Amino acid sequence: MSVLLSWNVAGRVRSVPEQARAIAQRPADLVALQEVRVTALPAWREALGALGYEHIAATLVDAGPRPPERRLGVLVAARGPIEPLAPLDLPWPERHLAVRTPLDGEEVELHVLHAPISSRAGQVKVVTLETVYAALAPPSSTPRILTGDLNTPQYESREGEVQSFARTRSGRIRPTHGERHDAAELGLVVGLLNHGYADAFRVLHGYGRRDRSWLYPHGKMGYRLDHVIVRDLVPTACEYEHAWRDAGLSDHAAIWAALRPAG
Repeated sequence: MSVLLSWNVAGRVRSVPEQARAIAQRPADLVALQEVRVTALPAWREALGALGYEHIAATLVDAGPRPPERRLGVLVAARGPIEPLAPLDLPWPERHLAVRTPLDGEEVELHVLHAPISSRAGQVKVVTLETVYAALAPPSSTPRILTGDLNTPQYESREGEVQSFARTRSGRIRPTHGERHDAAELGLVVGLLNHGYADAFRVLHGYGRRDRSWLYPHGKMGYRLDHVIVRDLVPTACEYEHAWRDAGLSDHAAIWAALRPAG
């Protein structure tokens, strides 16, 4: 059994040592981080290396000029070797990283994604989600993991109804979003389940748990945006580290899952 930890670290730079100390409290075999700035990457390499993660891959590794919304990358750290895979054709390619790495002696394909928010121009969120879905849905000989801040869904009912940000709370499609946006958001968190994937948190806890991984500053409302979705792997435990968010280390809770091969 191996443990995967995923966390949106909110683009922090000076907080890296404190965030790394939190990660040390939840030992994992694979760590997937989102919102990693180029200026924070050296600190993350040093901190994760000190925790035994000898193999690190990241999407933003140089300090070239970028617009503000393009300054956040993703990172994978592992105790075993990692092989970066060919990048997907995304509008913001730095938001996704795919690697092949051993998990309990069996190779798995890990996809880390930080989806853009709905308000970004050019339908970058829609295109990103559609492209990742198209890459992950087909059959594969290798077990697959999708994790990260997917920025969806807006709502999950206790009966298992899942609603995207393209809809109002009453269920109507927002004219500013449309059916395509709705389908793109649901593709990853619902559609992949029709292709042999399992939502690690929901398969273990059902829809009765109301965990919200991101909260508004007042702390009264939020969404479960951070996920671990797997195929040909069995989740044996999955929880959110809400205390890390509540301590101000990020605006997101981390999510971790214990996984074992399905065979």
